[in-house]
Amino acid sequence: MTDGFELLTEYAVFAGRLADAARAETMPRFRAGQEVSNKAGIWFDPVTDADREAERAVRRMVNAVYPRHGVIGEEFGAEREDAEFRWIIDPVDGTRAYVCGVATWATLIALESRGRPVIGLIDQPFSDERWLGHGGRANYRRRGVESACRTSGVKDLKRARLSTTDPRREAYFTGDEAEAFAAIAARTQVARFSLDAYAYGLLALGEIDLVVESSLKRHDYSALAPVVEGAGGVITGWKGEPLGEDKRGRVLAAASPELHEAALEILRGI
Repeated sequence: MTDGFELLTEYAVFAGRLADAARAETMPRFRAGQEVSNKAGIWFDPVTDADREAERAVRRMVNAVYPRHGVIGEEFGAEREDAEFRWIIDPVDGTRAYVCGVATWATLIALESRGRPVIGLIDQPFSDERWLGHGGRANYRRRGVESACRTSGVKDLKRARLSTTDPRREAYFTGDEAEAFAAIAARTQVARFSLDAYAYGLLALGEIDLVVESSLKRHDYSALAPVVEGAGGVITGWKGEPLGEDKRGRVLAAASPELHEAALEILRGI
């Protein structure tokens, strides 16, 4: 009988295979002038064939290899949502970056067990970077060379390098959320924008110290937690609650418990 650790290792290897299958769909279409559709009516929420075909490829593999596992994806919804193990897929996180030819988009793949993410994978095919978190550890691989991830350990806001995808109040933040983010940004060393999930990979490498976001959905954040936590970071909602409990999809990731608490002090007022 396969024990829990061996089973988790098996699933982690399979997550890498899923990411490879997604790469086969996203990379040939990147910077290739493909058609972009808007799936959000009056708001611009782009989707491309890369999003759709990458998710289809991942779903086919899961259904073929682990037909009892659930699948929840951004583009095609849920299958077997009540299964003990569920694969959570964001085929192209950062489609806006993708359609602009900016290589900060990523494929996100998570495996949840009884609703808790136990494996998280962040894959950036163009730069050939991959983060994999499971079993309390996170590893980074680039061009075949693998190393352990470790956050910077920065504790003070004044030394922190901060990121969010879009700080404007008409984008992902409400007015109050934008003001809270601005309050944090005013206390940090530097802020960088439009990195999407790539920012969390950089946090796991010690290059970014703090990420503050809102309006994220399950497929946006499930893969992030095992990577951030496996690298020694902290990731929660804006009040310190577990991810998924906040209906606004607010996420706070930090390089250390002290930095996380400093940011929480500002965000708790929202």
